[in-house]
Amino acid sequence: MGYRISARAYLVAAVVLAMAGIGAFVWISVLNFNIYWLILSPVIIAVYELPAFYAFWLYRRKRRAAALKDRSGAF
Repeated sequence: MGYRISARAYLVAAVVLAMAGIGAFVWISVLNFNIYWLILSPVIIAVYELPAFYAFWLYRRKRRAAALKDRSGAF
């Protein structure tokens, strides 16, 4: 029997990881802010948000699979 994670858990993980990524960026950039942080900030934020994006992608995939399963079982 495999370990199954609900779609809601992926959504919660995506929100928590997104807030953690933004928090980590603010914590790092506030300590030593200079022009390099300003120029590289979009790239850094994107890298920190990758885990949140992946968790949200898993949530959408799981939700879509559940919707297709419900549709096919209706007949």
